[in-house]
Amino acid sequence: MSLAQRFDSAGGNRLAGAVSAVSELILGKEQQVRLAVTCLLAQGHLLIEDIPGVGKTTLAHALARVFGLDFARVQFTADLLPTDILGVSIFEPHEARFEFHPGPIFTQLLLADEVNRASPKTQSALLEAMEERQVTIDGVTRALPEHFFAVATQNPADQLGTFPLPESQLDRFLMRIGLGYPPASAEKMLLSQRSRRAMLEDVLPSLESDGLAHWQAQADAITVSDALLDYILALLAGSRETVLFRQGLSPRAGLALRRAAQAWALLAGRDHVLPEDVQAVLPAVVDHRLATVDREHASAPPSSTLLKQVPLP
Repeated sequence: MSLAQRFDSAGGNRLAGAVSAVSELILGKEQQVRLAVTCLLAQGHLLIEDIPGVGKTTLAHALARVFGLDFARVQFTADLLPTDILGVSIFEPHEARFEFHPGPIFTQLLLADEVNRASPKTQSALLEAMEERQVTIDGVTRALPEHFFAVATQNPADQLGTFPLPESQLDRFLMRIGLGYPPASAEKMLLSQRSRRAMLEDVLPSLESDGLAHWQAQADAITVSDALLDYILALLAGSRETVLFRQGLSPRAGLALRRAAQAWALLAGRDHVLPEDVQAVLPAVVDHRLATVDREHASAPPSSTLLKQVPLP
């Protein structure tokens, strides 16, 4: 079967409806909502970094409601243990055996709220489970549910009581986005509406979870030409050859960029990737992976530097 036959030409409209449904709850932030949906379609994990109160938790919950996914939230604190997330085996005397009690990570969409308030050991346990999509406890490996998608929120590193995620752990997130304050018109609408919690209860799934596999497969089947692959390779090489960054982008970052561009193209209703798709997702995919040598005097985000250095195909 050819790609033209496999490609669902109505997908863009249906997915646009899902984006609109989430955007009704996260007012004035359609670009960030599109990136979050792109991350889900690309089968990655999402990090949202921003100050408290701008809608990070609401965005994660809205994605779960719109896509019909089971949802669990874990509030990360300094005393949270890995077993509080992954689960634990407890001895049952009446059965004379250990029984595994799964943790909240055994869900389809996990919100790891304020992940940088937990200890590095607990952070590492979560992120390893995200990467492997399975948990090994007491020598037994258990797969996480299908469509497992982690959304972690993080406060700015300069806030008290935080343990910044190291760069090696940040690389496990396909994307990082921020929300920021809403525009004045959107904030006025927010003030005039019911609470977000009440509105979330009324949200019905636009796409059922069993249909998510279809859309993820559609994203994976989007055509990426040799010229576009060379463009991605040039961006990777540009990050490695400059003296501005401590280290360049990894091959995993290149795969993340390709998958994100494919999903972004699907949201636009196309069966092929254009250069502007790569450029649209580049900041969310690479800025958290690249650390500038002189952070204090960096005048532009890393993605802007790469876009200026690497010509379009």
